[in-house]
Amino acid sequence: MELKGKISIVTGGARGIGRAIAASLVKQMSEVIIWDICDEDGIRTAEEIGCKFMKVDVSSFLDVKKNTKDVLEEHGKIDILINNAGITRDNLLLRMKEEEFDAVLKVNLKSVFNTTHTVLPSMIKNRWGRIVNLSSIIGVIGNKGQANYAASKAGIIGFAKSVAREVATRGITVNSIAPGFIETEMTKKLPDTVKEVYIKTIPMGRFGTPDDIANLVLFLVSESASYITGQVINIDGGMVM
Repeated sequence: MELKGKISIVTGGARGIGRAIAASLVKQMSEVIIWDICDEDGIRTAEEIGCKFMKVDVSSFLDVKKNTKDVLEEHGKIDILINNAGITRDNLLLRMKEEEFDAVLKVNLKSVFNTTHTVLPSMIKNRWGRIVNLSSIIGVIGNKGQANYAASKAGIIGFAKSVAREVATRGITVNSIAPGFIETEMTKKLPDTVKEVYIKTIPMGRFGTPDDIANLVLFLVSESASYITGQVINIDGGMVM
């Protein structure tokens, strides 16, 4: 009941980790709005978990600005922002095309600027807000074939730390989560040989679940975490220490 009356936006909330986060916020009585480019999945998820869906291209500043305005006109405020939307375009650097690099930076990093920039005024006005950004352990340690993804996720961390310093006196916290290997529809499609290699690097000997991430998000947006800001929390079964 702690989040009753709080208005939450979850980007990339139609599937996987985003869906789990949105569902957990709904269970805590928050009014949740999923922003996603996948309208069929978004509509279905919204119906199943009991929230609202808006088709939004978070990589577009104008689209984000328009939809932020629509949310504010309907609800009067935005309390919680979860920046979860992301894509991959993996390739070794010497084979990577410019459009592969640009696409990942645009969706993964530029979107975080777009949403944070447009939502912050509401939070500042109300002197309360929670922003949680989904980074990745790849943004902390790097990975072969993912220079674009690693750059975008590392950029999220630096961005969040800077914004956290700017708004700390306004009752707003800004934190990042760096998930390790999480079981989603995308990772389930990986060959067993690849999964075996990854699991050997995890001390806990298992992959994480979307609910593992959602539980941490719930803590970070709660009053219990009101003195935590500008942090990066790895949730990876001990993969990175």
